Amino acid sequence: MSTEEQRRVRVVLVDDHRMFRTGVQAEIGATEETGVEVVGEAADVDQAVAVVTATRPEVVLLDVHLPGGGGVEVLRRCAALAADPDHPVRFLALSVSDAAEDVIGVIRGGARGYVTKTITGPDLVTSIFRVRDGDAVFSPRLAGFVLDAFASTDAPPVDEDLDRLTQREREVLRLIARGYAYKEIAKQLFISVKTVESHVSAVLRKLQLSNRHELTRWATARRLV
Repeated sequence: MSTEEQRRVRVVLVDDHRMFRTGVQAEIGATEETGVEVVGEAADVDQAVAVVTATRPEVVLLDVHLPGGGGVEVLRRCAALAADPDHPVRFLALSVSDAAEDVIGVIRGGARGYVTKTITGPDLVTSIFRVRDGDAVFSPRLAGFVLDAFASTDAPPVDEDLDRLTQREREVLRLIARGYAYKEIAKQLFISVKTVESHVSAVLRKLQLSNRHELTRWATARRLV
């Protein structure tokens, strides 16, 4: 790879929030400064597979929670592209979630790394190039989840109550349990306060809980906080 090629990387950005995609592109998409060229965007699983197949980027920034099956489904459907020995497409998860189950799920699915949306623009650019070059990249503390998971030969126990919740409901659940107000959750997840309220109502109904205090105790007992 020439020096010029080393300084350039083609990226596809997959996230179901348009405002977030716009913000990330503003941070990393100044090709002359960062060397990153955003060659495509997608908001759901089907779009992601189509764009990645058409553009064959070097790195895909992949949100974990997407309409149509989530980041794991994108990884499954793009497995052949990731395995291409000559021009592999590598995946870097970029998510608001720092939950162990989300981290482990996409790493098992084939992602080369996992960073949270609190990452700075320069650090994200560095992470993109490292993943392009074959390194594994994780935000602080997340690597421990992966090491623990792959060191264990035991399959994780099935939690039927948790399995009733959608990925978005799990995100809202964790933030509620951490003490976030509805407005804070709405801002962090790029959704409306009314949508947050709807998710909380659905979680309480599915788990047969009465209020957010019971919900917090439930989440804490399962180490989801």
